[in-house]
Parts: sequence; structure tokens; C-alpha cells
Amino acid sequence: MTMNRNTLALIALAISAFAIGTTEFISVGLLPLIADDLHIGLSTAGLTVTLYALGVTLGAPILTSVTAGMPRKMVLLGIMIVFIIGNGLAATATGIGLLLMARIISALAHGIFMSIGSTIAASLVPEDRRASAISIMFSGLTIATVTGVPIGTFIGQHLGWRVAFIVIVAIGVIALIANALLIPARMEQGQRSGGWRAQTKLLTTSRILMALVVTALGYGGTFVVFTYLSPLLHEISGFAPSRVALLLLFYGIAIAIGNVIGGRLANRNPVGVLLRMFIVQALVLLLLWWTAPYAGIGLATVLLMGLFAFMNVSGLQVYVLMLAERYVPQAVDMASALNISAFNAGIAIGAYLGGLVVDHLGLIHTTWVGALMVAAAAILTAVLRAGEKQEHVAGQGNIVEADAHNRSDAKATSGSACSASTTSLFR
Repeated sequence: MTMNRNTLALIALAISAFAIGTTEFISVGLLPLIADDLHIGLSTAGLTVTLYALGVTLGAPILTSVTAGMPRKMVLLGIMIVFIIGNGLAATATGIGLLLMARIISALAHGIFMSIGSTIAASLVPEDRRASAISIMFSGLTIATVTGVPIGTFIGQHLGWRVAFIVIVAIGVIALIANALLIPARMEQGQRSGGWRAQTKLLTTSRILMALVVTALGYGGTFVVFTYLSPLLHEISGFAPSRVALLLLFYGIAIAIGNVIGGRLANRNPVGVLLRMFIVQALVLLLLWWTAPYAGIGLATVLLMGLFAFMNVSGLQVYVLMLAERYVPQAVDMASALNISAFNAGIAIGAYLGGLVVDHLGLIHTTWVGALMVAAAAILTAVLRAGEKQEHVAGQGNIVEADAHNRSDAKATSGSACSASTTSLFR
């Protein structure tokens, strides 16, 4: 019964993540349509991605702190209502100003949902399955990328981009109902943040800070390219606009496969697995620099990029939670929120850099710039891995030293007892 209830709770989280993931990434497919309809440049339309990510970055830790200790189910229902309002405003926007405001409102719901959702998902399963549980929740994001973004792009191309946001509102209502029905009552009580002292310790623990930077760089590097993937496929690889939606579907399938693989690989040794993932992803992005102008091999490289794009998500989230439990156990929810912020800071940085590159260098150059970001994450991950190994060796040394000390004490005790016995005997 418990397993069934836990599974239903994970399904509810995945449905909500699907709704939120659809609105987060749908701008990627709608970017050319928004730019044409509102008579703005491609990089200006790209602000719908950048400002959304910034809204999540700022909203996640602030709102998580404000709602700490509140009933989690009530918070989830409230943020889904905000999500519906935000996307409803986007559907009615006639100018870039209102559209950007609507995106920021939707983003506030996103940040706190992913923060609370991650800790709920991790608490529903045994410790050695937390990465898998988090990957189930994040599968809503990957399914959104597989189906939501391509279908939203298709709807936008045939019915207008505003209709795509109306459909997202409908998905949000379904997610609201799923949360109301499927999140169990025992998840009601939220975790208090531990006060400013705990939060300050969280922000001053060097290993946690470095892990957050790794999240931003490693996850965000791909978004230098992904934000402008639709125009890249059309203008560089030569695919017709009518085929881009189908290609985004294939890209989303690759992301979904990578997410599942990443969740399984990162259960036991997340930092080691992340290092290998980042190295391969940096090489793939660099390879795309050469292959993008050729339709067949370029598409194959894009799909390979998709395979590794979300593969690191579960590992990054579970590693930060592990560090928080080790160093600041009373601020795990806040650590989760900060890592969600780091994910979206990476998206914002990647999307903004992509816009600059598109304006000043050209679409094709987004590839190697993204590769540099991911390579930087790989270097920092190697530093973290070395620190973990040193800590492990030091821990083993302490155990050996304690063992030797205990044996010495035991011998001393034994010697004293023997001496006392001998003395007794000769008395």
C-alpha cells in the first residue's frame, strides 16, 4: 500500500513537472513565431527564455524560505494556481512587455515547485534510490520536451503561438487536480529552513557553492545551443520549418532516454559519473560546430547532444542534497531550492550568451561557446571528485587510527588486569 501511495505521489509530481516543463521550454520552438508576430529581433524574443530562467533563479530560494514549514500540499496547489494565471496572461499578450511579465510570473511557480518536489521525491524512497525517484519527477520535464515542446511548436505554427499557451493553461489545470488528488496527507508538513544561521552556513560551505556553480555551468552550457536550436536546424542544417517540430520530438526522445540513464548511473557515485558526462557533452557540442552544416550528421550530433543534455540532472540534484545532509542537514530544502536556482541560472546565462553569440558571431558559434561552459563544469567536478577522495582517505585513516587506539587501550587494560591478578596471587 505504501509503495502504491508513493508511486502515485511521484506520478503527481511528474504531471506537474510536465506542465511546468512545457511552458519553460516551449519558447524554444515558438521563438521565430513570437519574433515575427511581435516584430522584434530573435535575440529579443530569446528574453522569454532568459527572464523565465531568472525568475526561477530568484524565486526558488526566496519563496522556499518564505513557505518553509507551511503544509507542502497547500503550497503545491497555490503555486499551480499562480502557474495557470501566468500562462493565461501570456496567452493574451499583444506586446513583448506583457509577455515577459507573464513569463516571470509563471517562473515563480516553477522555482518553488521544483525545490519542494525534489525533496518530496527523495523522501518517498530508500536512500539508495533517491536519484531514481528524482529522475521520475524530472521525467515530467523530459516528457514535456519530448511531446509538449514539439506539439506546442506544431500548434503555434498552425494556430498561432498564443493558442499554444492556452493549451498549457489546460495542462496546468490537470496538474492542479493531480496534486489535489494524489499527494498524500503525510507529506503535508514542510521542513523549516533552520534559520538564517543554517542558511548562511549553506552559502559559505565551499563544496556546496562549487557544486552549485557546476550545476549552472554543466546544465546551462547546452542551453547556449538549445535556446536557438529551431533557427539552427533551419538556417544552418537546412531543414524546412515544417520539419523542425518533428526534429524537436526526436530530440526530446533522446533527452528522455538520457534522463533515465542518468538517474540510474548516479545513484551510488554521482560526482564520478557527472565528470564523465560533462567531458562527453563538451566533446559533442564541439563536434556540432563542424557537423551542423550537414543535415544528416548534424542531426545525429544534435540527438547525441540531447541524450546528454538532461543526463546530469538527477546526479547534480542528488549530489547537492548529499552535501547538504552532510554539512547543513537542517537546510536541505533550501539547498534543493538553491540548486534549482543554479539550474535556471545556467539556463539564463546560456540563453543570454547564445543571444550575444547569435547577434555578434552567428548561430553556428553557439556550439563551441556551450562546449566551453560544459568543459569548465568538468574541471570543477574533477576538483570536487579529488576532494571526495581525500575526505574518504582521511576518513579511512581516522578509522584505522581509532582502531589502533582501541587495541592499545585494550592491551593496556588487559595488562593492568593481568598485573592485578598476579599481585593478588602472590598475596
